[in-house]
Amino acid sequence: MTTHSSNSYSVDPHTAHQFYINGRWTSPAIPATLPVVNPATEAVVAQVARGTAEDVDRAVAAARGALAGWSATPAETRAQVLGKIHELILERKEQLAQALSLEMGTAIGFARAMQVPLAAEHVRVARDLLSSYRFQTVEGGTAIEREAIGVCGLITPWNWPLYQITAKVAPAIAAGCTVVLKPSELSPLSALLFAQLVHDAGLPPGVFNLVNGSGAEVGATMAAHADIDMISITGSNRAGALVAQAAAPTVKRVTQELGGKSPNVLLPDADFAKAVPLGVMSAFRNVGQSCSAPTRMIVPRSRLAEVEALAAATANALIVGDPQSEDTQLGPIANEAQFHRVQAMIQAGLDEGAKLLCGGPGRAAGFDKGFYTRPTVFSDVDNAMRIAQEEIFGPVLCIIAYETVDEAVAIANDTVYGLGAHVQGQDLDVARAVASRIRAGQVHLNHPAWNPMAPFGGYKRSGNGREYGVQGFEEYLETKAIIGFGE
Repeated sequence: MTTHSSNSYSVDPHTAHQFYINGRWTSPAIPATLPVVNPATEAVVAQVARGTAEDVDRAVAAARGALAGWSATPAETRAQVLGKIHELILERKEQLAQALSLEMGTAIGFARAMQVPLAAEHVRVARDLLSSYRFQTVEGGTAIEREAIGVCGLITPWNWPLYQITAKVAPAIAAGCTVVLKPSELSPLSALLFAQLVHDAGLPPGVFNLVNGSGAEVGATMAAHADIDMISITGSNRAGALVAQAAAPTVKRVTQELGGKSPNVLLPDADFAKAVPLGVMSAFRNVGQSCSAPTRMIVPRSRLAEVEALAAATANALIVGDPQSEDTQLGPIANEAQFHRVQAMIQAGLDEGAKLLCGGPGRAAGFDKGFYTRPTVFSDVDNAMRIAQEEIFGPVLCIIAYETVDEAVAIANDTVYGLGAHVQGQDLDVARAVASRIRAGQVHLNHPAWNPMAPFGGYKRSGNGREYGVQGFEEYLETKAIIGFGE
C-alpha cells in the first residue's frame, strides 16, 4: 500500500469562495461555506461557497439577460466557442484529473484515461452537431423550427463530476440556451476549474453561470424558479422526484437521469472466459459508482460454478489503493455517506443468505482510514433480494442463475429501473433479439466501445429524457410550427 502523495492541483481559495455569475467571479450574498473532503484521507481539503436563493436569483437573471443575444448567434459562432472549450479541456487535462482524484478519490489513471477524455468528447460532439443539424425544415407549406428552450438549470452528481457537466452544458449552449449549473457539493472542485475554462474560452457573460450549494437549498430553488425554463438533473431517484415536484407548478421541462440496476445477461453460447472478467470490470468501473453499472450478472445455471470462479478471481486481482498511485485500479468510495451505504448493503446480502465469493464488510485490506471498500461478489442471489433490487453504487456484484433464456429476460426486466443493460453471446442474431426484449434505454452487446452519439437515458424509474448525441441535444430545443410558411 502506498501512502497518499501530494498532487499538482491545489485549490484556489479565492475562486472556491465565489460563484461564477455573469462572466465574473462574485462573492455569495451570505458568506458561508461547505467542506470538501478527500475520501482517500478523510481530510477537509477545501471550503467552497454555499449558495442561497438570492445567489440563484442573480445567476438566473444573468442567464435570462444573455439569452436573446446568445440564442441569436450563428451556429458557427457557438461551434467556435465550443471548439475552444474542447481545446482547453485537453490542454488542462492533468489539472482536471488531479482535481477529480482529490475531490472524489478516482484513481488518477482512470481520471486521465476516462473521466477527462470522455468529458471532452461531449463538447466535441456538441460542436460537431452544429455543422449539420437543421434547425428549420419546410414540408407542405409548414416550417418546423427548433429553437433554444431558454434558461436551463443543470444539476450534476458527484460520481462523474466533469463528465456530467459537459454532457449537459455542451448541448445546452450549442442549442442556444443559457445555463445555471449546480454541481454536487461533494465534488465541486472540477466544476470551478470548468467555469474558469469556459471564461477563458470566451463564452459571453451570462451564458454560463455556476452556483455551488446544497440540493435542498440551491437545487430546490432552481427547480421551482419561474425564470428557469428547463431542469436537467442527474442524481438519485429521491432527488429526481423532489426536483420534478418542485418544478411542476411552473410547468417547465424536466429531464432526469436517475438510478439503475443494470442486468448483464450471459447467453449460453457466450465466451465465458472473456465475458465474465469484462463483466466484473464493467460493474466495478469507477468503483461501481455508475448508475448504469451492470451489477446483476445473469448466467446459465449449468455454468454457475465456472462463472463464480472467474468472477472471484477477477475481483480478487483488482488493486485497491491510494488514488494517486499509478498502479491503483479502485480508489475509495467518493464520500462517507456512500461508504456507509455500501457497507450496509453488503451486510444485507449476508443477512439475506447470498453466497459471498469474495470481499465482504469492512475496509479494504491495509487501510484504517479512507473510504476504501473491498470488491465484493455474491452468488446464489435471488432477484427478490435487496442487493438485487436496490442500487448499491459501489463495487458489489450479484450473480443470478437462470434455466432458460426467457427466464433470463424476465429476471433482467424484474426491476423498477431501466437505464442500461448488457447482453453477451456469440450468435449476434440471438443477442440482438434478447436486447430488444430488455426494457432499458441503452443495451450493450458484447462490451462494445463507448459511443458518445448513442442516446443515454432510462425507462421506468431511471428517468425521463435522453442525453448524448442528437437526442440529447434536442432535449434543449423547443419545437415551433409555422403554418402557411410556403414552399
